[in-house]
Amino acid sequence: MRHGKKINHLGRKTAHRKSMLANMACSLIEHKRINTTVAKAKALKQFVEPMITKSKEDTTHNRRIVMSRLRQKDAVAELFRDVAAKVADRPGGYTRIIKLGNRLGDNADMAMIELVDYNEIYNADKAKKKTTRRSRRGGSKPAAAPVENQASNEEE
Repeated sequence: MRHGKKINHLGRKTAHRKSMLANMACSLIEHKRINTTVAKAKALKQFVEPMITKSKEDTTHNRRIVMSRLRQKDAVAELFRDVAAKVADRPGGYTRIIKLGNRLGDNADMAMIELVDYNEIYNADKAKKKTTRRSRRGGSKPAAAPVENQASNEEE
């Protein structure tokens, strides 16, 4: 039975697993999306999302906590400077995992993990969506035509 065993050890010792996740998190912050296996992507999601939450409040304490886990100065600087500004209004869910299929060599399940706010393809559709809708019960109707257009049509 696996009661209380939350962490996927990914077939590695503790130090190797922590280093691998730190390197993958730095790559994700730098490139905004990376391809990896599904298991590693799920482990990375649990690893990186609390650090993105900490980066939203730029204090010395939060920088030191994140630096102790990532161990790359450039990645921490970019996280607190660029990524935190972009996700400031988001309450969570900073990453998205998209399954890609199986790898040719060993048939491993592959996935792409990306930062949600940096995907222009998905976000372009969301920006066009209107927030208000007319009700079917006779809500406000759109204006027929501007007055200037009607006046020019009558003169002709």
